[in-house]
Amino acid sequence: MPQSPVPVFQAVDAISAEASIIVILQLAGQPLGPRAAELDAILGGIITRACSSEKLAENGTCIELVPPQAISTRRVLILSLGKPEALTALSLARAGGSLAAHLEDLGETDATLVLDSAAEASLSQAEILARVALGIRLRRYRFDLRNKRPVAETDKAWHLQLVGADKHALDVALARTNAVAEGVEYARTLVNLPPNYLHPDSFAAHLAPLREAGIEVEVLEAAELKELGMNALLAVGAGSVRPPRLAVLRYRGKGSAEQPLAFVGKGVCFDSGGLCIKGGIQMFDMKADMAGAAAVVGLLLSLARQKSPVHAVGVLGIAENLPSGTSLKPRDIVTTASGQTVEVFDTDAEGRLILADCLHYTATRFEPSVIVDLATLTYSVMRGLGSIFAGLFSTDDAIANEMIAAGEKVGERFWRLPLDRAYDEGLKSPLADLRHHAKDMEDGDSPYAAAFLRHFTEDRPWVHLDIAGKELAPEDRPLGREGATAFGVQMLEEWVQTNRKGA
Repeated sequence: MPQSPVPVFQAVDAISAEASIIVILQLAGQPLGPRAAELDAILGGIITRACSSEKLAENGTCIELVPPQAISTRRVLILSLGKPEALTALSLARAGGSLAAHLEDLGETDATLVLDSAAEASLSQAEILARVALGIRLRRYRFDLRNKRPVAETDKAWHLQLVGADKHALDVALARTNAVAEGVEYARTLVNLPPNYLHPDSFAAHLAPLREAGIEVEVLEAAELKELGMNALLAVGAGSVRPPRLAVLRYRGKGSAEQPLAFVGKGVCFDSGGLCIKGGIQMFDMKADMAGAAAVVGLLLSLARQKSPVHAVGVLGIAENLPSGTSLKPRDIVTTASGQTVEVFDTDAEGRLILADCLHYTATRFEPSVIVDLATLTYSVMRGLGSIFAGLFSTDDAIANEMIAAGEKVGERFWRLPLDRAYDEGLKSPLADLRHHAKDMEDGDSPYAAAFLRHFTEDRPWVHLDIAGKELAPEDRPLGREGATAFGVQMLEEWVQTNRKGA
């Protein structure tokens, strides 16, 4: 895959005598631990003097020290973890991201990270080191298709030794770190791939890593979709020479429940808007309209890699929304897999049509304990919530609260929006069971989209995540570079691991 080599983390008991770069992980205002104090004595007290800097009160600050020539260590860095009372899993990951950026600027590939004492921290030593490692790995990810890229010769695998935690506990924590990071990275790669690389004909080939991880992959072709009555999904893809597909992903962890958790992803590999075609600037990033499906792929991969004791199903509705003589047209009436008819208006509101068939299929085939769908669905959720939050709609208060809490922990923030029967009034059609969006397109479309989708959930506990606007980052961020974000993978993994183990 076109990404940087994966960093290798190793739990060790002590600082190697050959360590060329040592990074001291330090909480602001805390005394040096024994390993750092011993090194400080060798360096003539420069670590102590550096730790007195007010800069170290800020999480992620890196201070570089130049050791004397008499010792073999070439560089000593101090990485601030911020104030003990402000220490969180997210702040640690961001500190790791800051360190990764700093090491890249230095052109370094090997380092020893030392965590001596975190007595006032709410997290264990192993968790602190593992969260820093997660930030390093997420920030390190790079997608690049250039055959002669400037960093190609120096883009080597990093080897990072971690000192300061029980080795077994750290190995366990790192197993989860690497599983989550692999899921995020793969979801990012799927979204970053150009639309001539990832499309309905090739999507199944890109699911090979899931099969290698022990996930069962089933792909339904257009003829099978027709037999199932999935005319909404077929209608969205009717304008493309590449017919739509449905991918089913099944992971069953040891000790998991019979009834699965179900995750449904919108997989529009390119969205031109169809006959209601987008303007050029609106279309430029539409290769990322499959970010919901990518997040489902990343989530299941992360669960399988860490052998999580859960039963999870992923359902991906895969299509291209393109204009042609066979395209879906405004005022078409489509019979969905549920038997409900839908009157279509704006062909650029195609995601809810795909999800309608996918949700019904998921609910009736697998009878899951909960259904979660992810989709880059509406512009209105972006206008309503801005760049901070994604939208969350749910029929279950407890699950909604769990997910919001999980998102806060990992930095993928959601705001709950109304799912009210009153919105059904705007979905009435004189000719079909449902309109596929409200008459007034400026009337807060995202709640109407959620109200529409609820008609296809068979009254299963259900969460709809509208992640429009979160799929791509316009510039480098603490935990990732410009490009795909894999938004939703970390939140859902945290939600599953915290609330749904054994499910």
